[in-house]
Amino acid sequence: MIQVTRLNQQQLVLNSDLIEHIETTPDTVITLTTGTKIMVRESADEIIRRVADFRRQAGPWWSGAAALPPGQERTHQEEHHAVLTAREED
Repeated sequence: MIQVTRLNQQQLVLNSDLIEHIETTPDTVITLTTGTKIMVRESADEIIRRVADFRRQAGPWWSGAAALPPGQERTHQEEHHAVLTAREED
């Protein structure tokens, strides 16, 4: 779960597992697997960072989490690639 801000300043907690893709048009548009589109104030990079942080904090109970040795972190691009790869394998 990540917190995002709609364009009207309303806070929203979003199930990050439902994110299908993120577009910058120039506003950031999150498209969910349900087809719902949400326009938010955060950048695509910020959303990716929040998803990565949530998954790292969630630990091994999160089914999509890839365990890394303590102290090792992925870059935003590596985390984004890992998320997309995990989805392709499903």
